[in-house]
Amino acid sequence: MNGAALRATGLAKRFGPLAALAPLDLELAPGETLAVLGPNGAGKSTLLRLLAGLMRPSAGAVEVSFPGAAHRGQAPINGASRQQRRAAVGLVAHSTFLTAQLTARENLVFAARLYGVPQPEARAAELIAAHELTAIAGRRAGELSRGMAQRVAIARALVHEPALLLLDEPFTGLDPRAAEKLAERLAAGRGSERACVLVTHELARAVQLATRAFVLVRGRARALDAGALASAAVLEAAYRAAVTALEQAP
Repeated sequence: MNGAALRATGLAKRFGPLAALAPLDLELAPGETLAVLGPNGAGKSTLLRLLAGLMRPSAGAVEVSFPGAAHRGQAPINGASRQQRRAAVGLVAHSTFLTAQLTARENLVFAARLYGVPQPEARAAELIAAHELTAIAGRRAGELSRGMAQRVAIARALVHEPALLLLDEPFTGLDPRAAEKLAERLAAGRGSERACVLVTHELARAVQLATRAFVLVRGRARALDAGALASAAVLEAAYRAAVTALEQAP
């Protein structure tokens, strides 16, 4: 993969006659953050599920870099072992996927054990402190507000320090302080070994966090020039132009 953290080649998904994702090529280097923009129903969540290995593509392949393995362990994600996939990817989806009967702390400890993280209790405590979850750490996940559950889900996605972080509208439900704290953490991750794919409707967040961006409409992608991320106003204009072009394309 020549140093790439993520590579998708000819990646496509169909549901019967519906093309949820047209063939897509994508390469993401460590430290890069790709913002995926587009209207509802454009195929953004489908793309993330394909990148995470939770859905099999109709065509094409996804390769990810598995940290700690020989030659960085590059391998097709759907051909990798479950343990390799877990080690490589952190996912924040629309659903938190927290176990409702477990406390916030227990969810983090459970995830750490699942990923084979050394000293899972210590790692959970570290994340609870970093994400300011101390006040709700002993509460069951099923009793948490949407915003608090989202904060726990974000911490859980980072519990194993994945090489690839996939975020589907991660700011949903967060109060302004929590949203800004998350943005600060994501911004700090740029230039690190971690690559990130951020699905968002918030153009200002894309400008703040992304190094690259593309627009997805009806499963078809259009990359934006780097200059489109100069400001939210510039990005909005580029976004609207891309949406119009994709909608009018045959």
